[in-house]
Amino acid sequence: MELRHLRYFVAVAEQGGFTRAAARCLVAQSALSQQIARLEKEVGAPLFSRRGRSVRLTAAGELLLPRARRILADVDHAQAALDALGGLRHGRLRLGLVQTTVPDFDMVEVMAGYHARYPGIHFHVTNAASHEMAEAVLAGELDLAVVGLGPRQVPEGLRHRLLGSDPLVAVVPRDHPLADREVIGLAELPDDQPLIQFLQGSGLRRQVETAYGRAGVEAGRHFEMGRISDMIRLAAYGVGVTVVPRASLGAGPPGDARVLRLDDPEARHYQYAVYDEDRLAPAATAFLDLLPERTEP
Repeated sequence: MELRHLRYFVAVAEQGGFTRAAARCLVAQSALSQQIARLEKEVGAPLFSRRGRSVRLTAAGELLLPRARRILADVDHAQAALDALGGLRHGRLRLGLVQTTVPDFDMVEVMAGYHARYPGIHFHVTNAASHEMAEAVLAGELDLAVVGLGPRQVPEGLRHRLLGSDPLVAVVPRDHPLADREVIGLAELPDDQPLIQFLQGSGLRRQVETAYGRAGVEAGRHFEMGRISDMIRLAAYGVGVTVVPRASLGAGPPGDARVLRLDDPEARHYQYAVYDEDRLAPAATAFLDLLPERTEP
């Protein structure tokens, strides 16, 4: 079983077809198909169920996929360790980053400082839901990820470092019945008004729903957006209300919105750096050394 066979297999599984996988691997589709056929012959079972141009994993394929990803991740980790023998002069850092920010921590500044020290290390940055990036670290597909998970939401098996936290605030339109208040409880928000939520599975979404749970009410699911700035603007236009980290407002909300503090001191957005200590590549270790470490809540 050759590594290229596994890389082709993973590419087909992730791309959902041979054409896109061949483009990703920069090989001819016929060559890729031949190598997959050789791999299937070697394992003694079909790995894909072919339906026209699309493919689905068979039971054997489902069994092989996580193991193939792990093998390839271990090979990449070994290569990174060998690169480190040259003093981190070349290599890559696979980094996961959330969209949200926290006060007193500037990721761009950290990345710029890292690049100044190690110009030969190239960033490969992924933006996805926090739980997906944490799982990617567990699978060895990312070296390190900065996620918006709470202190008890980090998956077992990962080490974590608190980078910062930020209070959650409610953003309501100017003519909202509660707009003149400074502090509110989430239970006071009318349940017939849409709640504009961040993506399902994101750390922020989980923290907002947890805060609603502490208030004894259920968070609405009328709107789901992929950009926090759009959530804030929709609230300003009167489409609904939203709950976001205070730092995401920047200099302040749009003119037609009001920001209300929450009476729940635990309603905060956390950011953690998560990593697998046993498989931390030297380039990731050097990056971790530049990150702040705050006191755990």
